[in-house]
Amino acid sequence: MVEPWTVLADALLQREALICRLAEGRPPRDFAGLYVADDEVERLLATLPGLDGPGVERVTAVRAGAAAPVLKAREEFELTGRFGSVVTNAGLTTGEAEVLALLLAVEISPARQRLVGYIQDSVQLPRLTLATLARIFFEDDHIGTRALSPRGGLIRAALARLAGEGPWGTLTVEPAARVVWHLGGDDAPDPGLPAGSSARTGEASDISEMVLVHGGDRESRLHALGDRRLLIVPPPESDTAWQAVVREATLTRSTVVLDLSAPLPLAGRDVILRATHLTWVLSSQGEQPLESVPDRPWREIAIHDGVAEAEDWQRAMGRDPDPAYRLTREQLRLVAAAAGADGGLVAPAVRRLAGGHLDGVAVRIRPRRTWDDLILPAEESTQLGELASRHRERDTVYGQWHFRSAPSTGVVALFAGPSGTGKTLAAEVVAGELGLDLYKVDLSAVVSKYIGETEKNLERIFNAAAAGDLVLFFDEADALFGKRSEVSDAHDRYANIEVAYLLQRLETYDGLVVLATNLQRNIDPAFLRRISVAIDFVAPEEPERRKIWQRAFPSTAPVAGDLDVDFLARQFKITGGVISNAALGAAFLAAAENSPITMRHTVLSVRREFQKLGRLRTEKEFDRYFDLVNRDAADAAPAG
Repeated sequence: MVEPWTVLADALLQREALICRLAEGRPPRDFAGLYVADDEVERLLATLPGLDGPGVERVTAVRAGAAAPVLKAREEFELTGRFGSVVTNAGLTTGEAEVLALLLAVEISPARQRLVGYIQDSVQLPRLTLATLARIFFEDDHIGTRALSPRGGLIRAALARLAGEGPWGTLTVEPAARVVWHLGGDDAPDPGLPAGSSARTGEASDISEMVLVHGGDRESRLHALGDRRLLIVPPPESDTAWQAVVREATLTRSTVVLDLSAPLPLAGRDVILRATHLTWVLSSQGEQPLESVPDRPWREIAIHDGVAEAEDWQRAMGRDPDPAYRLTREQLRLVAAAAGADGGLVAPAVRRLAGGHLDGVAVRIRPRRTWDDLILPAEESTQLGELASRHRERDTVYGQWHFRSAPSTGVVALFAGPSGTGKTLAAEVVAGELGLDLYKVDLSAVVSKYIGETEKNLERIFNAAAAGDLVLFFDEADALFGKRSEVSDAHDRYANIEVAYLLQRLETYDGLVVLATNLQRNIDPAFLRRISVAIDFVAPEEPERRKIWQRAFPSTAPVAGDLDVDFLARQFKITGGVISNAALGAAFLAAAENSPITMRHTVLSVRREFQKLGRLRTEKEFDRYFDLVNRDAADAAPAG
């Protein structure tokens, strides 16, 4: 089927071929364009401006004779079908549309390419040059080659490009392959688009505007744009990629959403200023600096709350919101995709979402122990219960009762006390009470000697934790949340920046964070002001130690009748962690002897714990077992 826009192209080529063959006396010849003959030189000299040579009258006569088909073709030149949509979307003038039609008609037809080679007297030039285009569109009022100038419509919309090197007239014009595929009905995205680009269906925009949308999560920013047809791209890193973005948005009549994590680069500003036929959106977490915003009229949208609403849950998962999770729209989209592969279960999908970002920088602890496993004084136990309630009842206090959050609804707890006093266990129990996973942050994987890397790692942690409503546990937190130092060198300055960043991130995090430290006085006072609940974990007294010893041996373990829990609790003033290790060590000593766990095994295991702690064993503590623990290692070791 003959496309209407090719008729004009054929008329123009026919006219130019007649001029070459009849008026200029240029017959077809072998090896055209490979050499310049003597008669060719004479003819060329005669046609140069300012010289009165033969041929001008012939050209005029031929051009007049061939004018009728061109005029008729122009009268019937209709902007219909896909070609017409491209012209309309790009905002091309009629003259620019004629140039584009000619370029495309040549591009898709080998027969026309042979004709172009004849017109240009070179078998090596199957595409039109600028000089030939200037001759074809010779009318003074026609845009002609200006359609391909830096500000011309075909270049502005990235529908064609100039190729080659050398004089202006020898540059060839190449229509973009994506345009040719599009006209042929193929809508595969432009392969030159930046990696990570995506499209959303919706209504095409009729307004060439610029929108700045910031805050919230990526999906919520897209949600704020309404039901538009979107082309979402990261900022391209090359001129070729920018052209692909402009071209794809032009062909599909899409709004371009630049997903920015930094100020818009200079190249982007230049492209937006040129491609005024497109609707542009600058989407970013924070506000774009005014100096990076292109000098075009714009409006701004601020996203204050990106939490997914009931209609978002219905659309994504076909169900009401799960009250256990406060997901953003972006997180809900990912969870919905994961839940589809997991039978529609939300909890595993949320854990998968968070775990993929936290693996490598934090250890997941799935809570298994309960309040019964935690031996603490009554006051500390009550405080832990209040901590769990504070996190659980956030929606009631802040949402229904409208108390002001300062500045977020998150809860920050400080667990201070010596090692082994139950800080990690308490965090696990609270997480289990809330039905959440506990992630113990690996500080060695977070803190980096490279400037800015620590902040990036922490941002990754906090974002992932927010996705899954997790409990973040920072052990030995004074390594990260410690007091700021006096600035004496660049290292101190950047260390203080990390502390300031952490404080800011805690203030905006809506989840539960537990900071554990051996000494509360090592924590920066700025963090202490953000603490919601502070609990001091002290070494257990004799009654607590007795309970810990009793629970350290499972009911299924073979315990001998001589195991004196009262003696152990009274004599050894040690923490719960040391008690647990001693009980475990005693079990292995007994298993090696194929024996029940006896008092001898337990006392010897306590001796080993004292050695690890660098603590002296005294007769007062070990009492009647002092001789046992003072024997040579060979005597104390089990036989075999």
